[in-house]
Formats: sequence, C-alpha cells, structure tokens
Amino acid sequence: MSLPARVVHKRRATITDLPLYYSGHMLKKLSTEKDFKKFYGELRGATLFLYRDDTQDTYTEKLDLEQLKSMVLDSPYQNKAPTIFTLTLHTEEVQLKMENSDTGEEWRGYILTVVKKEIPSKLQLLPGQMLLLEDALNKEKRRNHPRVCPPLPPRPAFLLSASNSPTTPEEELDKCAPETPVCFFNVSRQEAERMLETNPEHGSIILRPSRLANNYALTLRQPRPSGPVMKNYRVTSTNSGFVIELDTAVTVSSLNEVLQYFLEKTEYRLQPYMESQAYDTCIDVSPAPKYVNSTPPSTKTLPKAQVAPRRRSETKEALMPPLKKQEEGEYVVPEDRCPDVHNLSLVQLDGEPQEGLKMRRENVYTDIDKEEVTRKENKRTEKTNSGTAKWTV
Repeated sequence: MSLPARVVHKRRATITDLPLYYSGHMLKKLSTEKDFKKFYGELRGATLFLYRDDTQDTYTEKLDLEQLKSMVLDSPYQNKAPTIFTLTLHTEEVQLKMENSDTGEEWRGYILTVVKKEIPSKLQLLPGQMLLLEDALNKEKRRNHPRVCPPLPPRPAFLLSASNSPTTPEEELDKCAPETPVCFFNVSRQEAERMLETNPEHGSIILRPSRLANNYALTLRQPRPSGPVMKNYRVTSTNSGFVIELDTAVTVSSLNEVLQYFLEKTEYRLQPYMESQAYDTCIDVSPAPKYVNSTPPSTKTLPKAQVAPRRRSETKEALMPPLKKQEEGEYVVPEDRCPDVHNLSLVQLDGEPQEGLKMRRENVYTDIDKEEVTRKENKRTEKTNSGTAKWTV
C-alpha cells in the first residue's frame, strides 16, 4: 500500500533535512554500466537524492554535487528527444537522462545554480521558471551564509612583531585545515578495524579520511552480547558543515562535534581511540663533563697571621713619650725640694713603669702615715698640756 504524497514528502524532508529545489523522473547510470536505471530525483541543497519511485520515503542513492567538476551535454537539444548529461565528479562519472529537452534544461539550470551559487548566463527558460530559479539561489545563499566571527581584541605590542613575520606554506595549510579530534588517524577501513580489534583498551572510535575526496568516515567497535561488532559511518563535508549520513541526517559544524554526537548517542559507553604512550622506567645518569669538577668544593681555610709577641715593657715604652734632653743653662729643680725627681728619672731611665708607680704609691702612703703620726703626736701633746694646766690650777 502506497503512502500519500504528503506523508512521503514529509518523511523525505525529515530524513535529508535540506530544502527541496527541484524534482522529477530521470534515468541514471555510471560510465562503467551499460543500461540506465529509472529513478525519481530530488535536488535538496547541493545533493541529488535518488529514489526508486515517487512513493519511496527513503533514498536509494545520492550524488554530492559539491564535488562536481563539469556538466556536459552529450548531444544538442532536439524536440521530443531524450537529453543526456555527463556529470564529472571527483571519483566517478555519472550520466543523467531526461525525457525531453525542456526538462533537461531545467535540471541543468538548477544543478549549476546550486553548485556555482550563480545562475548560468545562457538558459532557455521561461520568465516564471527564472523566478523560481532565483528563489532557489537565494535560499541556497542563505543556507550557506558565511559565518561572521566577532572582532578579535587588539593584540599586545610585543606580539605585533611576531605576527608580521612571514609564514611558511605549511603554517598556512595548518590554519586552513579543520581542527581534528584526538582519535583522527590517516588509515583505511581495514587498518582502523584492525587497530580497534587488536587494542580494545585504547578506545572504541576512530575518525579517518574517506575514499571520497573531502569526506570522512567513522569506525567504531560496539560490544554486543554475541560479540563485538564493527560499524562504519560516512561523514560528508559541505559548505554548511559536516553531515553524518544516518537514516535521519545530522549536520554539525566541526569534526569534534561529530565525535561528540556519537559519544552522546552511545551514552559514553564508547570512548575515542587514543594510542598509549610509553613511559621510561629507569634514569640514566650521564657522566660529568671533563671541565666540571664532580667532587664537592672543599672549605677554603685562610692561613693565620704569624705575629711575634712583644714584651709588655716594649709596648709601654712605645706608648710613653720620649724624654726631653736637658739643655745646658736650663734651670734644674734642687733635689731636696723635689725628692721624687731622682727616683722618677731613674724609673724612666730603667724602663720599668710598674716599679716607678709602686715607688710613687709608697711615697704617697709614707706622706699619709707621717701626717697621721704628726696629728696623733699633736693630740697627745694637747692632752698633756691640758693635764698639766689642771694640776697647776
């Protein structure tokens, strides 16, 4: 039982998630095939989806026209004669056959418009058909509107010199290349499956390049009760982002979002494949260079000064001022008035200041004792005189 056209159209729009520009019946075959096969084609975005008939809700084949190099008409237009176009893609050549020249001209106009983002200059279409073609072009331009990044903040002065330095072609290529996830490896499908089978502890998801140019593929190893199963998914690169080819196509903006989508859908039971890095287990001590002393520096001791001890008397003599030599005719104090001059002069001449001090101390004590004795005798005399006076009275 065939489904209503409205239901079929709704399901197709949900699966492909791309705007419909043109549709109709056609025949298609590869350059390696002999016979054409009947299809019902829908041009959604820059992709041609082929169905077995107009009642099928899931496409059988599709052609990515972003990879279109040329579209050539095999024979000139003829009334009431089929029109055949040869489409040259990156990896193959496809021939499309339309029932008449008018239908072929419409298909050529829509295909070249969505691929080149401009209406071809020479088209044999009616004004109403040209208006529909312009509407399709505006939709495609809005869908592939370039992303406007916010302006960057001003760079510091010390970075301006580095930014002015010329860049190598390799650096320019790295800037243009899309950011790749950690599980991206430049391997084939067989190599990716072998890596996941041999080292399941390293992860379960590998992102790799596809055999088709500018496309990618994702290989994962999913555990099942009956045993692990290998699955491969195609990721198509378009102007609007990356399309994950599922029953319901999903479009994301980067390869990292492709990986994140699979991680979320598998509830993080699968992890990206990351090769383990070997770690060293021993430390090699390299020998010290010849000009470097490996022994610890010894404490340097300074030699002690060798100074001969001097006698105390010599030190005193050095500190005492020299004696002034008496000149002739100079007045000399008599010895009886200065009895200690002779002794002091002897001490100074002898060079023994300690003995001179001792003699001076003895002289001082002697004078004190003489005064004390004199005072006592005076007191005794006074007492005697006072006693004599009493007896006399």
